[in-house]
Formats: sequence, C-alpha cells, structure tokens
Amino acid sequence: MPAFHIWTLGCQMNVADSLKLAAGLERLGWHQAPTEHAADLYVVNTCAVRQHAEDRAYGRLHELRRRRERGERFQLAVMGCMVGPRTDDLQRRFPQVDAWARPQQFEPIIALAGSARDASEGEFWTDTFATPTGPTAYVPVVHGCDKFCTYCIVPLRRGRERSRPVADVLREVQHLADHGVREVTLLGQTVEAYGHDLDEHADLATLFEGIERTGGIARTRFLTSYPKDMTDRIIDAVADLPKVCEHFNIPVQSGNDAVLTRMRRGYTVAEYEERVDRIRMRMPDVALATDVIVGSPGETDAEFAHTLALLERLEFDVIHVAAYSPRPGTYAYREQPDDVPHDVKRARLHAVEAVHAASAERRNRRLLTRTTAVLVEREQDGRASGRTRGGQLVHFDGAGLIGQLVDVTVDQVTAWSLQGRRAGDLTLAVV
Repeated sequence: MPAFHIWTLGCQMNVADSLKLAAGLERLGWHQAPTEHAADLYVVNTCAVRQHAEDRAYGRLHELRRRRERGERFQLAVMGCMVGPRTDDLQRRFPQVDAWARPQQFEPIIALAGSARDASEGEFWTDTFATPTGPTAYVPVVHGCDKFCTYCIVPLRRGRERSRPVADVLREVQHLADHGVREVTLLGQTVEAYGHDLDEHADLATLFEGIERTGGIARTRFLTSYPKDMTDRIIDAVADLPKVCEHFNIPVQSGNDAVLTRMRRGYTVAEYEERVDRIRMRMPDVALATDVIVGSPGETDAEFAHTLALLERLEFDVIHVAAYSPRPGTYAYREQPDDVPHDVKRARLHAVEAVHAASAERRNRRLLTRTTAVLVEREQDGRASGRTRGGQLVHFDGAGLIGQLVDVTVDQVTAWSLQGRRAGDLTLAVV
C-alpha cells in the first residue's frame, strides 16, 4: 500500500486542508507513512503570509531535492498559499516538484496519486471529511477573502469568498462528533463573511444554531473575525447560545486611522472600538484577542504610539504581533515602499509584546481562585492540559481525561498559562 507524508506550514486553514487531503488519499487506498523518509508521496503545504514562512518552505524543498539527488525515490507535490495562478518561476526554481496545487484545488495531487476524480464546487470530495486527531477539530466554512488589504497576499492566493452550504458544514460537524470531537472551530479568513454569497439565507449565527442541535459537540469556536462583518446578530448568538465560547479574535492591525486607511482595512479606530464595546456589554467576561502589524509602510512614531495607546486602553487577553513583511504581488509591495527600518520594526514589536505580557497577566488574574471548565486536549507525565471557554491554557494533575470537560480551580497565573487543580482536590497551604 503506497504511503504519503504531508508537511504543513501556516494557519489553521492550512492544517484543515492537510487533514482533508490526507482523508482523500486514504480513501484512494494510501496510508500515512510512519516517517517522512518512508513516504512514496511527499506533500509540502506552504504559507506565504510572511517571508519567514516562505523561507522555511524553500528550505524544505531544497532538502528534498538533495534527498532525490542521493537516490531516494518519491513523488513531490507543493500546495498552499505559495502557489499562485502562475507557477512558471517556481517550476524553474524547483524542477523536482511533480505537482503544484493552489489552496483547495487538490486535483493535481489526486491525479499524481492515481485518480482523476474532480473536485466539486471548490470543495474536494464534499463527502470526504478529515479523520480527527483529538477532541478538537477545525472546520473551514468560508474560503478566500474579498477584503484586499494592501499588505495581504491571501485574496490573491485563496481567491474570492466562497461559503460552504449550511448542510455540508453541519454534516461535517456531525461526522466529527461521531468520531469523538467535543469542540469545533469554524474557520474563515474573515469568518463573519460566511453566507454572504449563498442563495440560502444564512450567516455565521445560522451555523452556531445548527451546532447547538448537534449531539456530542460541547463547544463551538470561530476565527478569524473582521469588525465590519460582525453584526449584532452574531454577537448576540455568541452571548446567548450555550455551546458558543465567549472568545473573539478580532484583528485591529493598527490603532491609527491614517495607517488603517493606507492598509485599506475598511474601518476606523472608533468603529473598531464600538464593536468591542458592544461585545463587552453583552459578555462582560469575554476573552478578546487581536492581531497587530508594526512597521507597515509609512508608519511614524506618532502613529505607532496610537497603536500602543489603543492596546493599553482595550486591554486584550492575547495580542498577536508581527513586523510588516512585503509580499510580492500585493498593492503595498508595488506602491508603498517598505520604509520603516528593521531595527525600528523590532523595537516596536518588542513594545507591543511588553503591553501584551502585562495585559494578558492582568486579564488572567481575574481567574485566580475561580473554578472553570477545561476541555482536556493533551496529557503528559501525569499532567493534563486544556483550555477554558475563553481560550486560556490550563495545566493540572490528571490522567485519562482527554476529551472530558473537567472543573479546575485556578491556583497560579502567568501571562501565558494557568496552573490549577481539579475542583474539590485539597492543597497544602504555603506558610
């Protein structure tokens, strides 16, 4: 029986794509190789959001070329966001690659594996679902992006927004529940855009409502959010539906209106804050995460100071920060010079990281001495780990609990994680 190995870089959507491809290959009679050196088919699933991610993919492809030169025999395919509409340059640089596949366009790899079966409506075998690897799973619900921010390569690589039918999504969620999954995360580049392109009247809240009726699923998460698409109906659904976790990841990218305009983000700082205020009004204990880009073209010290002030004012639970990285093909790459020096970018990145560490620890301290439900995802050496509804990582003593919701009393907090004990367990007082 032929064997495959998939090496994955990038976001949760790429992870979901790799699992989908693996399920399809297994349906064709392939199996996962015990080691990557035992693979007859090697797939590299790439990311192009940052230069660092592309460099890692290039490094892996050069390594695979050397393995071929040493006489190893395997087929090689490349998929993901590094693969655009034209692959001429990539083919010249990596002639050893046997197939190139854009995101969600699995046909070249399936053909390489020995099947000419076509995809349907942008979905690869709509009745083929990934095999879960634990109690949590990702479910892509809308592919592509229509926002076209100046710095972002994703719309150029993943295409326009395409929502999956409600019935398809709920069928996949039921499949996952039937195989032991307790928590699903609904994915989209801008997940609240779900349903805008469907003939049926549906939005993200429609999916939340359907999952409420799905047996076996205990929690629903969703990412990544976009402020202009986040309606009051979606916010109210998160607040009112028991399974939906009170946890939002809403990228702001900058706290300055001029920078947001140059980025073509489509909202102002005031509009962003209004959405945050609405969320916190409905859910006072909500957990909020955001994304920030520092050192984007033209960003001044004063503009960056506005970003720091916004982050300190809103006090997020998590701040994902990255230094601007020019992406060939984007508007910013063509029209907006990368004029912020590297050392300035690094200093700004560290400044945001410091704000994050302080605000995350303050937010986590709210949970100190509280008892909270934790869905156990991993165990090692008698220690269990899982997340709260707000997404905070909790470690505690336990075994044989994977997939269970366990009440944990929090005893210690840091900016990055919590330590606790199962509710009811006694502890020795420290004197």
